[in-house]
Amino acid sequence: MIGRVCLLLLVALPGAGAACPQAPDHSATLDALIAQAQAAPDERSARLLSNRMWELWADAPDTHAQELLDEGMTRRAAHDLAGALLAFDALIAYCPDYAEGYNQRAFVNFIRQDYAAALPDLERALALSPRHTGALTGQAMTLMALERPGEAALALRRALALNPWLSERHLLPVLEEMERDI
Repeated sequence: MIGRVCLLLLVALPGAGAACPQAPDHSATLDALIAQAQAAPDERSARLLSNRMWELWADAPDTHAQELLDEGMTRRAAHDLAGALLAFDALIAYCPDYAEGYNQRAFVNFIRQDYAAALPDLERALALSPRHTGALTGQAMTLMALERPGEAALALRRALALNPWLSERHLLPVLEEMERDI
């Protein structure tokens, strides 16, 4: 009960009419990390670069947005999926142009096996951040779960073009085989 009250207070903090600022522009750093991942000599090196990319995507527009993002991720890690959704809903309501809110809400819906709810959030995250390899692989996994292997393969290929070392790369042959079977 205390956790739910804290979350509700966190959601209400900025007050009505508060506007979310733009997310920090990390495009130059992301360009460099993608180029380094494409040239990485091995999976371990690329994983370190991916971790740095995640730090950029998880850099919220302001303190309140960061608190909502962190709260949602903490609740998801604790398997409080309802609380995580509440936090990500609040983040998206406050910062509708911040891609990571949509990506994280999609991840929670994917865990809940609500793939139909996850897919539009992934599409919105990618509209806002087209080089978000996490959202691209999430989209591929969601499309795979929806038994749409051709579209899943396309999304995964887009992600692998940005980072050929993603752990999901091993699914591409499976998806391509599923495509052939259609």
